[in-house]
Parts: sequence; structure tokens; C-alpha cells
Amino acid sequence: MAKKTTPSKKTSAKKPAKKRTTGQKILRFFWLLFLWFNIISFSVVLLFKFVPVPFTPLMGIRALEHKKENKEMTCSHDWVPIDEISLNLQKAVIASEDGRFLEHWGFDFEAMQKAYKNNSKGKRLKGGSTISQQTAKNVFLWQGRSYVRKGLEAYYTVLIELIWGKKRIMEVYLNSIEMGDGVYGAEAASKHWYRKDAANLTRYEAAGIAAILPNPRKYKASNSSSYINRRKARISKEIGYVKLDY
Repeated sequence: MAKKTTPSKKTSAKKPAKKRTTGQKILRFFWLLFLWFNIISFSVVLLFKFVPVPFTPLMGIRALEHKKENKEMTCSHDWVPIDEISLNLQKAVIASEDGRFLEHWGFDFEAMQKAYKNNSKGKRLKGGSTISQQTAKNVFLWQGRSYVRKGLEAYYTVLIELIWGKKRIMEVYLNSIEMGDGVYGAEAASKHWYRKDAANLTRYEAAGIAAILPNPRKYKASNSSSYINRRKARISKEIGYVKLDY
């Protein structure tokens, strides 16, 4: 009886894996860097939607500056919910810093164009940054005017507008920005300048804090210069026209 012969299986040799070129490795590295940056930044922004911001890069920078100048390293910062911050102050910073805060989506291109024209004419330098942009810069970034920082500022501005919303942006803004030398946030500023809680600020007191925001280390909210007093009067008047609708 003839034996059945089974055809022998041909063993195919495994092809060696293609090695990545240097260009491909570089692209992969930057892709992974981009991916992880987006994951981490999104996670941090999402976290701060619910958790108070304990510390900002500017606080660290100012502390180092004080140390370098042999000054006392002070950092007065007390977080309070937005419901414990006077409506006068909320309206005052809108009147002073960003009149269209409740209308735009993070960027006020009209204000930017106006600021550019005024600055090019040699008038008093004024930025066109919105409250949202200022919040993004203060909470997540360093000071400076480089294109990289400006690009990151725009990125974080979009994120907080999408994730936080206007009321949370205002809450973080009023608890984080510099309002005096070593003074951060509405509660600390209210106690520093007026010896009272942020909830009890009058219209004129709120206007005083808002008036010094362009340069809080140079100007004083109380016992102010004539220039700041004029700003106080203007802001105090404009507070009456601001309607809050978060």
C-alpha cells in the first residue's frame, strides 16, 4: 500500500523590521511630545475648573525678585469663592480691563486693533488682552512677549473658555492676579488696601483696585496719585453700566 506523502510546509523567512530613519524618529518624538502636552494641559485645566489655584508662576517669579533685591519675600494670597467677592469689583475689572468680557470668546480683536493704533501713535501704552487671556497667562505661563508664550497664551485661552466658562474665569482671575507688591487676589488686596473683606468693597474701593491693575507694583489703590484718582472716578461711573450675566 502506497504511503501518502504530505507536502512539506515551506518555512518563510521573517522579514527584518524596517529601521526608522532619523527623520521619522524626530517626527515621532515631536508627535508624542505634542500628544502628552495636550493631555497634561487639558487635565490641569479640567482640574482647576473645580479646585482653587494654589500658586501661580508669577508668585514664584516675584518671590525670586524680592530675594535677589534683598527684600522680604512676601506673598499674600487668600482664595475665596466668587460669591464672597463684591459685585462692585467684578464689574470694576470688566469696566477697566475688558468691557466686552461677557460677549467675546476669549479674544477682543476690536480692542487689539484699537490698542495697536494708540500705541503706534505714541499714546500711553495699552494692551488689548482680555480677562480670559490675562487669566491664562497668570495661571499657566511665564511673563514675556515671545511668540512662543503668546501662542501658548492663545491655546490656554481657548481651553479655559471652553472648559471653565465666564464665571469660573472671573473667579480664578480675581483670586490670582497681582493687585499690589506681593499681593494676589481680591481678598488679600481688600485687606491690604482697605482693611476689609472682598465681599464688602464699595464701588469706589473696587474702582481703586481695578485702577491699579495695569501696574499694581507702581500704583496705589488708596492714597493714590492724581492719575489713579481720575481712573477711579471713571471706572466708578462705568460700574453702573456693567450688567453681569454669567
